[in-house]
Amino acid sequence: MSSPEERAIVAPTRRAVLGGLACLAALPLAGCLRPLYGTAASNVEVSELLRRVSVDPVKVDPGEEVLAHYLRQELVFALDGTGRPTVEGPRAYALAVEAGASVRLPIVDAVTLRASVASLVGRASYTLTSADGGTVVDSATVNAVVTYERTAQRFAAVRAGREARIRLAKRLAEEIRTRVAIALRAAPEAAPVPAVQAPADAPAPTG
Repeated sequence: MSSPEERAIVAPTRRAVLGGLACLAALPLAGCLRPLYGTAASNVEVSELLRRVSVDPVKVDPGEEVLAHYLRQELVFALDGTGRPTVEGPRAYALAVEAGASVRLPIVDAVTLRASVASLVGRASYTLTSADGGTVVDSATVNAVVTYERTAQRFAAVRAGREARIRLAKRLAEEIRTRVAIALRAAPEAAPVPAVQAPADAPAPTG
């Protein structure tokens, strides 16, 4: 039977051996792991491809105009990084989004019988296509949930609901951006559609 001193020496040695074996097993996989925002299959940086995505106005159910506005703004900022509604330069992709939200009341006050906390459940279905609409690059549905406090004061409750929709829009936009980046990383580069230019004025007749 080994003494406590011997066990104290052997145990770290075994842990070191097991740790070394785990590192060796991970080496073949190391070459397969690539950063998400590196160079895409088209030899273009993913960040540059994201800037070539135009975001269409978000379609929502009646009454969810706040969600539509902030979701598009968050998508524009997340994809382009400028936060501007429109960006100069030709676009290679178009992003169409349909979103909606519903309120759930998980906690009800036993005295007032009013819900003190609400959950705002949102979903957004998106389709990423080439700018000419001929090729569907990716499509999916993402979901997000935020909670907010509901008070008996009407204006405070309305304000809390609005802020919850702003936070919900941000979470949905982040999820869509991640999925779009993954899709663009593997997709071949689409040809950008040139901006439409106004025709030149016709020359004035002479004589």
